[in-house]
Amino acid sequence: MAKKNVNAMSFLDHLEDLRWHLIRATLAIIVAATVAFLFPGFIFETLVFGPARGDFLTYDMLCKLSQLFGFESFCETQFNFEIQSRKMAGQFSAHIWTSITFGLIIAFPYVIYQFWKFIAPGMHPNERKHSRGFIIISSLLFFIGILFGYYIVCPLSINFLGTYTIADRVHNDFDLDSYIGLIRASTLASGLIFELPIIIYFLTKVGLVTPQFLKRNRKYALVIVLILSAIITPPDIASQIIVAIPVLILYQVSIYISKVVLNKQKKQFKHR
Repeated sequence: MAKKNVNAMSFLDHLEDLRWHLIRATLAIIVAATVAFLFPGFIFETLVFGPARGDFLTYDMLCKLSQLFGFESFCETQFNFEIQSRKMAGQFSAHIWTSITFGLIIAFPYVIYQFWKFIAPGMHPNERKHSRGFIIISSLLFFIGILFGYYIVCPLSINFLGTYTIADRVHNDFDLDSYIGLIRASTLASGLIFELPIIIYFLTKVGLVTPQFLKRNRKYALVIVLILSAIITPPDIASQIIVAIPVLILYQVSIYISKVVLNKQKKQFKHR
């Protein structure tokens, strides 16, 4: 059946169209999650539990970086904690949900593609032409954020929380769900934060944000960035600085993107 013209579609037609895009995106996540489920050795031993090993490649880099700020908190990293599963279905449940998380990450470009396919018919041909790189750019930013979360935020959190102690008689033994939850939250939160330029792009397109607004509220943005850094990292200054720097850079990039979008809109308005 031929696809209906977007202007002739009713509200229910739009809902039906959205439903099929969501179904296709969900199927892609399930397929990717199934593939991830078949490789538990690599997923868990190499990736998930990687940051819990003292020889994880990030710790040497963090040690050298922390020395520049006068800290030694990341040097000679040694972990003496155990990761335990205290429920009968604990390991199976962790396997399922971790596979789904990996499925979402792997299928993210296709999920974004389905989102794009849903909104593209309602855009002006010129807008569609200038926004063809949306899928590539948003996927690239997401994957950079995921890598940042995995190689920076996770080691920072594990290094602090895994070695923190209030008394010698208290030994750290972490629940499997708690450990995986930290890895999942750190990586996905970072991936979403790195989508800030894309979010600003769309907010500028609909007129909710301007470059002047972003510049005027830069000091408030700095406070929000520091709060976010404190939430997703341990409460030490070095960790917060390391996380805050790239987010502030993204904010500056977002201001530039907002300016470019606004200038294009002004030019289009003049040519009408």
